[in-house]
Amino acid sequence: MGFEFSGKTAVVTGGANGIGHACARALALGGASVWILDLERENPVKAAEEIGARAAIADVTDRNTIEAALDQSGPPDILVANAGTVVFHELGNTTRAHWDRVISVNLTGMFETVQAVAARMKPRRRGSIVLTASTNSFDGEAALIAYNASKAGVLGILHTAANELGPYGVRVNAVCPGLIRTRLTSAAFDDAAVLKDYFRQIPLGRGGEPAEVANAVAFLASDLATYITGAALLVDGGQLACKFGTWNERDASFHQDHWELK
Repeated sequence: MGFEFSGKTAVVTGGANGIGHACARALALGGASVWILDLERENPVKAAEEIGARAAIADVTDRNTIEAALDQSGPPDILVANAGTVVFHELGNTTRAHWDRVISVNLTGMFETVQAVAARMKPRRRGSIVLTASTNSFDGEAALIAYNASKAGVLGILHTAANELGPYGVRVNAVCPGLIRTRLTSAAFDDAAVLKDYFRQIPLGRGGEPAEVANAVAFLASDLATYITGAALLVDGGQLACKFGTWNERDASFHQDHWELK
């Protein structure tokens, strides 16, 4: 069953590649008029042309560019607030510049985007907002203190916005992806030794694909989820349900990028 978005305008931040682009594609396939908002260096115009969408240059750390992009798109019916970044450093090596960069994009940028879109949705008494959080919203993965803190903060935005915007008919939900195959994670997916150990902790025994996250986003954005707001949907292959690891060599074998029972 496909998702139906005909007659709706959807805005996807960070939509030029990875999970964001998969979300934009899913919404466009459902008939939405999709706008990709991204940095100029990400070439959002080309990314939009690939899926029959439109694009605007926007930096979520610059409120003026967000407002200008939304003026181009018109009031959205759907927002996928997906723009994000990551810096890998242990606590002791995380500089203030590292911290400020990640927080400004992942948390402050999320706030700015949601606030700007909410102001356009409230008068219309309708809308669906989906935030990209993370499994790192819940855990303390090493060398990612700024990222973890930012994604934990996204859940604070989620819960508060859902509470405040519900009376206006605006739903706010989030997806929490685990390890998904994107440009940022390509090095890990190219290393079978890394995957073997990492995927021991994932009941489905593998990583995820951007389209699998996009399907969850499309559901939450759609009219199939009209009584769902304030929810954080895990898209992690069961990783956070697993405490001591699912896979071992006694019962299974690892095949390049996934575990499989013998």
